[in-house]
Amino acid sequence: MREFLLPMPPDYTGALLLARDVTMRFGGVTAVSELSLALPQGSITGIIGPNGAGKTTAFNVLSGFYTPQEGEVVFNGQSIRGRKPNEICRLGMARTFQNIRLSQSMTVQENIMVGCHVRRRCSWWAAPLGLPAYYREEAEIVEKSRRLAERVGLLQHLDETAGSLPYGAQRRLEIARALATEPRLLLLDEPAAGMNPQESLELMHFIGHIRDEFDLTILLIEHDMKVVMGVCQYIWVMEYGALIAEGTPEAIRKDPVVIRAYLGEDMAVQHA
Repeated sequence: MREFLLPMPPDYTGALLLARDVTMRFGGVTAVSELSLALPQGSITGIIGPNGAGKTTAFNVLSGFYTPQEGEVVFNGQSIRGRKPNEICRLGMARTFQNIRLSQSMTVQENIMVGCHVRRRCSWWAAPLGLPAYYREEAEIVEKSRRLAERVGLLQHLDETAGSLPYGAQRRLEIARALATEPRLLLLDEPAAGMNPQESLELMHFIGHIRDEFDLTILLIEHDMKVVMGVCQYIWVMEYGALIAEGTPEAIRKDPVVIRAYLGEDMAVQHA
């Protein structure tokens, strides 16, 4: 695992992604309140919290799916406020979702090719015109998708439909499709959801592997504490839309405020 200096304050100058006082409201409900965080390049970090804490809303704000009423999100030195998700993806940010969103009837290779098309240089009208440049690029995409499948351990499933894969392999394929967009930052929304203990263990190794293999910065939200504590270098804890703690896994594990948020007052006293 790579090392970096901790703690990481919100004004961390080397941050690849920086959120400053982000607030997101839906009607009269404040889903995220004054969220500030910073992701150093090359880090693996996590956001945790009980159900309803605002984690997914925070993820949607950070990835540009929601535009916050207050605050700013800066990615690689550029504000992403008001940008469309496809524009943010082209800037170098990709994400997965809690519920797998693969094209189940398409093959593994075809699903990865969908991600590759984000970087396509030829315009759509080059295909009906039969321009050679289009077909050369299409051949490059086919080869790129094959190499990517090999790098993430899916080459043997290349021609199988996504829906026929085991659950853990489908998760890996969704991540591979995100990697095909050539991101600098990868956001993983509950990647261990629905996995058994062995699959979760394999996922931990896989996340560390792709961070190093693809030179990524990774932010995840996750309920599986073994995964979070095993792979993250720094963690933010949310409750009722606000940050209640942040720090290294060891510090978070012992924090009575975090224990209380997850286990209740009585259990917090027992752990004190």
